Amino acid sequence: MIYHLYEMQQAALTPARLTAEAAQTMYRHPFNPLSYTHFGRTMAANAELFERVTRKFGKPEFGLEDVQISGKTVPVTEEIILEKPFCNVLHFKRETKRKDPKVLIVAPISGHFSTLLRGTVEALLPHHDVYITDWLDARLVPLSEGRFNLDDYIAYLIEFLHLLGPDTHVIAVCQPAVPVFAAVAVMEAKDDPNHPASMTLMGGPIDPRVSKTKVTELAENKPLSWFENNVTSKVPLCYPGAGRAVYPGFIQLGGFMSMNLDKHVGSHMNFYKHLVDGDGDSADTHRTFYNEYLSVMDIDAAFYLQTVEEVFQKHSLPKGEMEWHDPATGKVTIVDPKAITRTALLTIEGELDDISAHGQTKAAHGLCKNLPASKQFHHFQKNVGHYGIFNGRRWREHIMPRLRHFIRKFDKGSDPVPAKDLKTIADKKPAPAKP
Repeated sequence: MIYHLYEMQQAALTPARLTAEAAQTMYRHPFNPLSYTHFGRTMAANAELFERVTRKFGKPEFGLEDVQISGKTVPVTEEIILEKPFCNVLHFKRETKRKDPKVLIVAPISGHFSTLLRGTVEALLPHHDVYITDWLDARLVPLSEGRFNLDDYIAYLIEFLHLLGPDTHVIAVCQPAVPVFAAVAVMEAKDDPNHPASMTLMGGPIDPRVSKTKVTELAENKPLSWFENNVTSKVPLCYPGAGRAVYPGFIQLGGFMSMNLDKHVGSHMNFYKHLVDGDGDSADTHRTFYNEYLSVMDIDAAFYLQTVEEVFQKHSLPKGEMEWHDPATGKVTIVDPKAITRTALLTIEGELDDISAHGQTKAAHGLCKNLPASKQFHHFQKNVGHYGIFNGRRWREHIMPRLRHFIRKFDKGSDPVPAKDLKTIADKKPAPAKP
């Protein structure tokens, strides 16, 4: 019902939103003398602010058309190498003959599109052959495709790693830390030759019991039935996925916004001021960030509810009780972290992370009891929150160089690093983990 009410609200606001768009055009038109006045800028600012806070933002584009490699501009082509009902695997193909480490970035299914990791991809492209999971909006997936849950997620990851083959390096950003860890454990237990060469877990809830946040407390204090009854809904008839039970993106976005409401309100007030003052650069910075942040997708309710139960309520992985039900065969496999003996592990955490707090990700090291210490590393980044782990200046200048060195250390199938690039590759080494 809540989804239908949301759609009715959006429909009711459409005439006002169109009027606001027309007002923006009128008060910003270069032939309108008022566009050069304080009054005109104020009217245009009012109209744009209203239009933006009532708009449904669509899926953004990655827009990565080229990359600098060894001082040369190299074109980049975005191509889909595998299509699944709930996910596509994207390859950022670089027009170069250089063979660099093959990296699969596993984007989270957390309400935002994979383009939220644009900065992650952009920073890795100069020295890596980059692939990413592009999860699809569940409201666009017909019911005939069946449901999608955590078991399906793990099966997808195993299939993707088989597709890319040996010597792949997998990077899990936030929520996928648990399914990526589980997939690697299952593959290693089966002596799968396609197990990844390395696994990087960035700000993920491997063991949420280690440090509490608002996210973990909510999940622990409410029964699963509360989540099913209050935050899941059926997709309305106007979408291809009509009738599918989902965790709507607008609810997830509301949760994210409420965690730092003062910050977001202040940001929009500053945006309004920049528009009135004619500060176009600051206004564009705001638009760029919020165009991405406000773009959300729906999540299949089966995946959402199973994740809440297994990860945040039962804590199945750290307790050694997690099971993987193979969707293809129905066979049940115990996810045994001790089976991980060859895949090198790097965990990354941020000091100010209020979603996956300090210690939750590092807990992975304590589970990998049979993985040699020489293959375990941990990086703790000061003065960054959750998004700063994979985007922004500290990601580019501190975290990504550590990750890049770690991947090169355990990569066997790539070409040697060109001599002139050695200086940028051989950054400070990641510190060994102390489980």
